Amino acid sequence: MAQYDYVVVGAGSAGCAVAARLSEYPGTSVLLVEAGPPDKAKEIRIPAAFSKLFKSKFDWSYETTPQPGLDGRRIFFPRGKTLGGSSALNAQMYLPGHPEDFADWPEGWSWDEVHPYFERLDEGPGTISVPRDPNPMSRAFLEAVTNLDLERVDHAGLVRVTQRKGLRCSAADAYLKPARGRRNLTVVTDAHVERVELDGLRAAGVRYGDEVAEASREVILSAGAIGSPQILMLSGIGRPDDLRAHGIEPLHDLPAVGHNLSDHPMAISLFEASGKDSLYAAEKPIQLLRLLLRRRGLLTSNVAEAAAFLRTREELTAPDLELIFGPVLYVEEGLVPPPAHGFSIASVALQPRSRGRVRLRSANPHDAPHIDPNYLAGPEDLRVLVEGTKIARRIAREGALADWFAGERAPGEQDVEAWVRANAHTIYHPVGTCAIGEVVDPELRVKGIQGLRVVDASVLPHLNRGHTHAPTTMVAERAAELIRSAAPERAAIG
Repeated sequence: MAQYDYVVVGAGSAGCAVAARLSEYPGTSVLLVEAGPPDKAKEIRIPAAFSKLFKSKFDWSYETTPQPGLDGRRIFFPRGKTLGGSSALNAQMYLPGHPEDFADWPEGWSWDEVHPYFERLDEGPGTISVPRDPNPMSRAFLEAVTNLDLERVDHAGLVRVTQRKGLRCSAADAYLKPARGRRNLTVVTDAHVERVELDGLRAAGVRYGDEVAEASREVILSAGAIGSPQILMLSGIGRPDDLRAHGIEPLHDLPAVGHNLSDHPMAISLFEASGKDSLYAAEKPIQLLRLLLRRRGLLTSNVAEAAAFLRTREELTAPDLELIFGPVLYVEEGLVPPPAHGFSIASVALQPRSRGRVRLRSANPHDAPHIDPNYLAGPEDLRVLVEGTKIARRIAREGALADWFAGERAPGEQDVEAWVRANAHTIYHPVGTCAIGEVVDPELRVKGIQGLRVVDASVLPHLNRGHTHAPTTMVAERAAELIRSAAPERAAIG
């Protein structure tokens, strides 16, 4: 039985940052436990290859419960299972959101208070960059958005990406790898944490397999919006009746665990393209050579190269719709190759009102939990996606993109509302299941339990008007300072 000062569970966007920051002080011992394997696949490095990692050993490969708002479909729900977590599988989009996103966060988390941490990320060591070799169709999309006299466009541009010199820069690349030489940081992979070991109402460590790692100071759950509430419930922390239903002894009544699940729904319109500029040819040998020799070419694309943020109603003070442009036919979430040259415009409801829940399937830690995002339960969410789809069609057919437009594949002749219900899915941004103010306090400590914090996307009270990697990493940077300030030798390490 090994003992550390801090045990961090989950090596994703938050866990890598927290573990690296805490290990900056030689007198502090840190264990980082990751359920998945090391991040050694070439597809992790190649920006355009991220969908090839879906349903692989690097993915938890979850799916949701049947969604009534989506015609009863189960939705594929990938989450990263490797060093870097979902930052090793995502489309590398760095979009922190809007200052108004933090207007109703709990005390201590206002925009003015979190903005310095976003600035720290912006000034990081080459981890955020502009696209290396943007597609001409992506620029045409932006020109079309600008020139089509679309109302209430807040911002449009090529997205910044978590890349370094044309290759993915995950949280493991940015934080963990520079810290791996430190003797006080231990990283364990292929280790599925089953529960937090409690000593009364204090977290004493974690169990994975036949191992127990003790934490003399704190256990930090960074297993994500699905994994962290699951581990809490398996540890006896949650709604007592739900735990007893699976034969788990309730040790602490905290009914909000797993509730408030929120995710961005997305509907992708598909258009055929003339010419040969799309990513249809990305896997040709010449493109691999361009990547290897010059860090250029189609494989440096993050696929979702450009974005526009719009307000669909005049009275709104911040955007509620995101349009994402990809110079490729993104079919079946990239699980099948593009069938032809084309482009995609995704509509994303930025402030969904629907809320769902993560529940245990059983007391077996290796059973995936029930994931119910409750997509499109609120009619406003559907309205935004329908409006976005109509705008996407106009952008595709008119203005600068008209030079490439060669036909519409979807929705085509279908009724737009029916098509959205039959085709919308996740953009992979679950948050809220251990929300600040509900499950954790403003310092991210689990309410009623000593020595236990949650630091990941699950603590976000609601979704940002952007993508979740940036605010999740911001939370981790701030959490590391909060944890240090509570350490016994805070005067020495401050």
